Amino acid sequence: MQAVWLENQRLTVRQDLPIPHPAPGFALLKLRLAGICSTDLELVRGYYPYNGVPGHEFVGEVAEVNVDQALALSWIGQRVVGEINLTCGTCTACLDGRSTHCEQRTVLGIANHPGVFAEYLTLPLRNLHRVPDNIPDEAAVFTEPLAAALEIQQQVQIHPSDRVLVVGAGRLGLLIAQALALTGCDLQVVVRRQAPRALLQGWGIACIESQAVSEGSMDVVVEVTGSPEGFALARKAVRTRGTLVLKSTYAGSMQVNFSSIVVDELTLIGSRCGPFAPALKLLADRRVDPRPLIVQSYPLAQGVEAFEHAGRAGALKILLTSL
Repeated sequence: MQAVWLENQRLTVRQDLPIPHPAPGFALLKLRLAGICSTDLELVRGYYPYNGVPGHEFVGEVAEVNVDQALALSWIGQRVVGEINLTCGTCTACLDGRSTHCEQRTVLGIANHPGVFAEYLTLPLRNLHRVPDNIPDEAAVFTEPLAAALEIQQQVQIHPSDRVLVVGAGRLGLLIAQALALTGCDLQVVVRRQAPRALLQGWGIACIESQAVSEGSMDVVVEVTGSPEGFALARKAVRTRGTLVLKSTYAGSMQVNFSSIVVDELTLIGSRCGPFAPALKLLADRRVDPRPLIVQSYPLAQGVEAFEHAGRAGALKILLTSL
């Protein structure tokens, strides 16, 4: 099997990996499309000590299911997307409804479970969501990051009267902006480059330069840059008793003045995975169309080149395909 392989922060393309065998309750999936995201790039930079096949954004086709025959037949050949957290279902977090924080979890392409940048992958059947026929692969591949964007609205109640700022107009930031725009809030996005500016303007979303951001002017600020500079700007923009949502995972650390966070009584929220069903509905209803973010597709054989392209400043979505 062909796959992109990460080991000791170095990427290669391997041809010698065996096709995985699905464990009981698991499905074997044939990859159709996969997306490279900022977390994948940060893994290469050492964000988390992971060796193996990376990648977690995908749309695939069910090739085999290790369950009883009647159930298996209902899944074979189906186009699917999959939730990335593999959970135990029995720990305190799972029983409390916090399964994405399962105490025994592994994470697709991030922690102790091979990822999607391969011809085949496995996931538990319970992690899979069928893709409606009217969603093309090029949109379905965005289901996981769109779900992550929607998680913000699961954590923070956004009102039409709220002044909301998104700091970072990259791959995830643009999806977050599209999702937040549906709330009717007073939304602005900090933009540095022309390509995302053109997309945002086409969607009717206001753009702002970083130097034009006023101190303490925003009720809710979402930081999606993955940089200390982005955090500093987000911190500057949020008002007293406002909410700062952190969406970035990246290698490295930053200095934070926590005394000012205490004095200003800020609500600081980390935000990660989100709900797949609402994401798929938005895609099916065409209320969010992520396809304009796609820059280029590469075959798995050119996975290293694809990562290099995705890592260029300002690059939006780079896809990998095994078809």
